[in-house]
Amino acid sequence: MIEDVAKIIKSSKKIVFFTGAGVSTESGIPDFRSTKGLYKERYNGFNPEQILSHEFFFDKPEIFFRFYFDNIIHAEAKPNAFHYGITKLKNMNYDITVVTQNIDNLHNIALNGKVYELHGSINCNHCIKCNKFFSLDYMLSTKNKIINCDICNSLVKPDVVLYNEELDEHIIEQSINAITEADVMIVAGTSLSVYPAASFVNFYNKNCLCIINKSTTPYDSNANYVFYDSCSSVLDRIIEKMETVK
Repeated sequence: MIEDVAKIIKSSKKIVFFTGAGVSTESGIPDFRSTKGLYKERYNGFNPEQILSHEFFFDKPEIFFRFYFDNIIHAEAKPNAFHYGITKLKNMNYDITVVTQNIDNLHNIALNGKVYELHGSINCNHCIKCNKFFSLDYMLSTKNKIINCDICNSLVKPDVVLYNEELDEHIIEQSINAITEADVMIVAGTSLSVYPAASFVNFYNKNCLCIINKSTTPYDSNANYVFYDSCSSVLDRIIEKMETVK
């Protein structure tokens, strides 16, 4: 199967990567839904999915921020071999687009090309009233306390999509357009169980839908190629095979 995917990519131009938490785990960032994932634990008596909700952010911001900095922010994390594998393909003059559910900014750090962050990014934060921007460094300097704007004293909210919040319509449109136009779609490190993001796979209509994940997904039967392995291992082997296939 590796050789088949390599051959198709060699004759293609546009590649879309659709990525999830399983990509970030290789950078030391814990995932959410695995048997040892973040959502299996409780925090101060609350379910993590409850804490990461729109309502909880406004009702109990102190607990939200403690949880957020303890469990969501991993400022020390660096791009891994999978991120740099995408960079290799971009440097081979492929038109690369990354549609990601991750909020860790690692695709941007690795210069992966066009990156659409469906669930936002820890790198951006704004005052909910005056919309002043605050950097991640500023947020980290607050020592995990409630963060208020230095202009209007309103709450500063991370630009991440919380439960009961809608995705950015412009990002959705750009992501779907990229998937529709792609020659190859590589889905990596996601269980494809979070909606509406998971449904975006349905917009791909060519003959190289490749899923790389350590466990099964609801879309495996729709895929042309499925690999139950680490994301970086499979991508490395594909790129290596591209050097020899005709």
